[in-house]
Amino acid sequence: MAIWEYILLFGSVIAGGLVAFYFKQSNKKVLQTVLSFSGAYILAITVLHFLPTVFKSPDEHIGMYILLGFLIQIILEQLSVGIEHGHIHPKQSEKNSFAIQVMIGLCVHAFIEGLPLGKYETLAHAHEHGNHLLHSIILHKIPAAFALVVMLLLSKFRTVSVVICMLIFASMSPLGSLLGESLNLNAEMIRILLAVVVGSFLHIATTILFEIDSATHHHFSPLKMVAILGGMALAFLTI
Repeated sequence: MAIWEYILLFGSVIAGGLVAFYFKQSNKKVLQTVLSFSGAYILAITVLHFLPTVFKSPDEHIGMYILLGFLIQIILEQLSVGIEHGHIHPKQSEKNSFAIQVMIGLCVHAFIEGLPLGKYETLAHAHEHGNHLLHSIILHKIPAAFALVVMLLLSKFRTVSVVICMLIFASMSPLGSLLGESLNLNAEMIRILLAVVVGSFLHIATTILFEIDSATHHHFSPLKMVAILGGMALAFLTI
């Protein structure tokens, strides 16, 4: 990846966190709308682009790696308590251990999804629409960073502690990408790593959309429907 792409990847988390510092609290309607857009985009780009790329693999067991990624994400979200989906559960007691737990879940996920990122363009034969994997990571990192900062602020963490957590989270995907670029990985290894990330994306995107559905008694508001259609349209236009 180019340096500016690393800056964009890192900066997306900082941007989401800074917005949270400004508002100091969660605006559920806005957050759910942003999540609807990002979840729809990730689901659509996964189906339209990532899955065809992954299944070009000669490995007949490539689907197992997708399921592995799905399972890993389920486990990690037991630690992160669903911040990837915009869940905000502040803690007033034992908050330090809770913050460490959440950071482990978020950071491991972010690091894993960064691993295939550095060499993704050679695998996917990038064209004028750019790096789909980079775009997908950025789109779900922004609301995740917002939710993380709001949760820490509502848990009464000091500003310096919140900033440190935000910077650590922001660095994980770039570090994963740097490691992926530095390793001598062939196309099949990159495809396997991408398959794991695809499983993670499928879990995140479907959970976002299904949770929105159940929370509104299986009816989307017009704003959420527009956001979902917009996310899918963007994915369609950039394949």
